[in-house]
Amino acid sequence: MLEILIPLLLLFSIALIKQIPKIGGNIKVALLVASISSAIISGLGPLETLLAFVDGIDRLSWVIALSIFGSLYAESQVKLGAMDTTLNSLRSLFGDSPRGLIAAIFITLIIAGSFLGDAIAAATVIGFLVINSLHELKVKPEQIGMIILVGASIGSIMPPISQGVFLSSALVGIDPSPVIKLSYLTVAIIGVVAILESFRFVRGRKMPDHLKTSKSISQILRERWKTLIPLAVLVAIVIANTGFSYNIFEEWAFFAAIWNPLKEIPILQGMTFHVVTAIIVAIVVSFIFPSVRNQTKGVLKGGLSKVNQTVQIQLCAGIMVGVFYASGLIDKVAMMTEGLTASMVKIGGASSMVIIGMLTGSQTTAQSVTVPFLGPIMESMNVDPTLISLGASHIAAAGQNMPPVGLTAFVVCGLIGGILNRQVDPLKVMVLALPNSLLFLAIGLLVWFI
Repeated sequence: MLEILIPLLLLFSIALIKQIPKIGGNIKVALLVASISSAIISGLGPLETLLAFVDGIDRLSWVIALSIFGSLYAESQVKLGAMDTTLNSLRSLFGDSPRGLIAAIFITLIIAGSFLGDAIAAATVIGFLVINSLHELKVKPEQIGMIILVGASIGSIMPPISQGVFLSSALVGIDPSPVIKLSYLTVAIIGVVAILESFRFVRGRKMPDHLKTSKSISQILRERWKTLIPLAVLVAIVIANTGFSYNIFEEWAFFAAIWNPLKEIPILQGMTFHVVTAIIVAIVVSFIFPSVRNQTKGVLKGGLSKVNQTVQIQLCAGIMVGVFYASGLIDKVAMMTEGLTASMVKIGGASSMVIIGMLTGSQTTAQSVTVPFLGPIMESMNVDPTLISLGASHIAAAGQNMPPVGLTAFVVCGLIGGILNRQVDPLKVMVLALPNSLLFLAIGLLVWFI
C-alpha cells in the first residue's frame, strides 16, 4: 500500500501546496520526486531506473516532437505573414460587420492555436493583431480577453496539431489518429457555440469605416497567396494520410529512406509520427522564403522559447510514466480500484483533472498527473481507449480556464492591459469563459459515459 500512497502523496502535495518552501507548486519537481520515490520504494536499481526514464520519455516522444516542431512552424508562419493573410481573408469573407470581425478573429485564433498546440502562444501571436480593433468596437477589455482566451484555448485542442489530444493519447498508450478524427467534430461544435455566444458583445454596434476591409478575398489571395504555401503543404499531407490513408513518408522512397531508420531509435522515433513529419516538411518549405530564412535566429529562438516550459513538463511526465510502469504502480492502482463502480471512477477522475487544471492553469499538468492512473483503470472497466483519450483531453481543457488560476487568462489580460493601458481583471475573463469551459467538460463526460 505504501508503495502506492507515498509517490501519489508526494506528487499531489508538491504540485498543489504552494506553501511548501522552494518546491511548492512546481509540477516538474512534483513529477520527478514521485518518480524517484516510486523507483526507490519498488526496489528498482540504477540501470532499471535509467531504462525506465528512457522508456517513459519514448512513450511521449511524439508529443514532445509535436510541441517543438509545431511551435517552430507557427513562428515561421508569423514571420512569413500567413497569420495576417488568414485574418484579413476571413474578415473579407465574413463581411464588414462587427459579428463578421468576431467570427474572423475566432477562426484565426483557432487556426493559430492548432498550429501551435498551445493556447498562450496563440493568444500572444494573434492578440497583438486584434485587440485595438475590438476596442474600437467598444468591446469591454474583459470581453476582449474572453474572446482571445476562448479562441486560443479551442485552437490548442483543435486537430491536426492538438497537443491536448496527442498528450492524452500518449498517456493512454494508443494511436491518436481516431481521436483526432472525433476531435474535429467535437471541437468544431464548441467553436461554433463560442462564436455565436460572443456575438452579444457587439449587439447593435456598427463597424467604423476605417476598420472595414478595402479588398476582396480574391484580391487578398492574389497578392498574398504565396504566404499560404507552407500551410497548403501541411494540410495536403495530413489530409492525404487521415482522409485517404496515403502516407507520403512510407510511399515515397526519398522520405522512407530518411524516416524508417529513425523509427528504430528510442525518443527520436517521435519525429516519425505522420503529423510531426508533415510539420517538418512545412517548416522546410517555409525557409524557402527570404522573409523566414533571413530571420532564422528569431524563428528558432521564438519557437523554442514558447514551448520551453511545456516540453520540460512533458519530459518530467514521461520520466514519471516510465517509472510507474516499470515499478508496477499503474497495475497496482488499477487492482485497488476494481471494487469501484465505473461511474465513481469517471466522476472522480474528471473532478480530479478539473481541480488540478483550475489550480495550476494547465491542461498539460492536469493530464500528466491524472491520466497515467485513470487510463488503465477505465480500460479495465472496458471503456474504449479512444473515448478515454478524447474525454481526458476535453476535460483537461475545461479545467485549465476555470477560476481561480487560468494561466492563459493572466497572460491575455497582461497583453490587453499593456496595449490599452488599463487594468483588466483575469477573474472576470475566466467567469465570462466559464460557459465554454463547462461545454468542454460536458462533452468530455459524455464520451466517457457513452
